[in-house]
Order: sequence, then structure tokens, then C-alpha cells
Amino acid sequence: MNERTVKVGLVSLGCAKNLVDSELMLGQLARGRFEVTPRPEQAELIIVNTCGFLSAARKESVEAILEMAQWKR
Repeated sequence: MNERTVKVGLVSLGCAKNLVDSELMLGQLARGRFEVTPRPEQAELIIVNTCGFLSAARKESVEAILEMAQWKR
């Protein structure tokens, strides 16, 4: 069976732990049926890895999610 490759992008916000988690996710995605792209306009799926611990982080997270949603309209 020939499975279709899905292009996926990832935005990582927050602390160094989030960056490590994002790198782990990208590694898992790359081993699956996903092609990782740094260009949101090419991505069929965009993951925003963030935290909402601080008020400023929540605001940045919402802005990033809304920005990425623009690529999917």
C-alpha cells in the first residue's frame, strides 16, 4: 500500500523544555508518514507547541495560533 505523505510544520514557543519537546516531535514525525517543512504556506498541518504558564506566554501563543490559522484559510 502506498501511503500519502503529509507536510507538517511546527512552531515552538516558550522555554528550552518546549524546544526539546518540539525537536522530539519533529523526529517522530519525520520517521512516520510526515514530511517536515519550515514553510507554513507548504504545510498541510501546523502544530503550535507552547505553554500558557505566564500571561505574556498565553498572549504570544494565541497570536501564533491565529497567524498559523491564516495559512490554512
